[in-house]
Parts: sequence; C-alpha cells; structure tokens
Amino acid sequence: MQKLKPIDYAILSALMKNSKIRDRQLAKQIGVSQPTVTRRRARMEKERLLDYTAIPDFTKLGFEILAFTFATSKKSGVPEEQVPKAKSFYAKRDDVIFVSTGSGNERNRMSISIHKSYSDYVKYTRALDKEWGDVMTNRMSFIVSLIGDTIIRNLTFKHLVDYVKATP
Repeated sequence: MQKLKPIDYAILSALMKNSKIRDRQLAKQIGVSQPTVTRRRARMEKERLLDYTAIPDFTKLGFEILAFTFATSKKSGVPEEQVPKAKSFYAKRDDVIFVSTGSGNERNRMSISIHKSYSDYVKYTRALDKEWGDVMTNRMSFIVSLIGDTIIRNLTFKHLVDYVKATP
C-alpha cells in the first residue's frame, strides 16, 4: 500500500462524513481536480483502505441490544489451527459486527454483536460456550440497551472526520 498523502486524508474524512458525495463535489470541496479525486478514491478502494457501508438506526430495524463480549483464551495467542475455525464460526454469525484479539481487564478476546432481544443475545452466548467453551474462559459482556439507555453519541463514524483529517 502506498503511503497516504494529506489529500488522501481529506478525501477519506469527506467520505466518512458523506459517502454518497460525487467526485466532482468532493473535488470542489477540498480544492483539487475531479480526476485526482476519482483516481485516489479508486486506489484506496482497490487497496481495501476504503469500503462503504450504511449504519442504520438499529432500533428502527427492531434491534434492542448491542453487546461487547470479552473472554480469556486458555492459551496465549491464537493457535494457527483455531483461525480457520474462528473465521468459519463468525462467518455464519450475521449478528456479530467485529471480533478480535486484544488485551484488557485480564481478557484477550472480544466481539461486538447486535441482537433483537435478550433471548437472542442468550442464544449467542450459548453458541459461544458450545463452540469455544473448551478454549475460552472468564467470559463477560457489557450490554447496551438501544431502546432504554441514555445514548450520548449515536453509532456513526462522522465524529471521526476531523480526527482522520488531522492524522497526516
């Protein structure tokens, strides 16, 4: 991947704010030519630096819970033979948004999932225990009620615009 230039950060931050903006409008907004924006955007898409998705209001789609689930692996690191199994397991889980290794609070695995009800969340945790119970311990979750809790900032990436723009 080529090193990003300040113009790339400007394009990225503008697209985070409005991914539907046309190249011509974007070029005018950041002060470069339309072909420059088109070329740089295409390169970022090809290099998988840039991908597009919509973040809906999950409550309007009937989702009630956003869960952050943390666990500890009985073994340090991720044994190579577990990676394909993990990828296969999570590929079948449409309710899981993100999965990673990491560290904090004596745990080294985490997932973010979304559920229509508490019973759906319980089904998810049972599936985790069934599939990974022999490998994982110390599982805990932080559950966010999307319909009852006070949400201070909605789930969107628009808030990162200035941060990304200032990165170079």
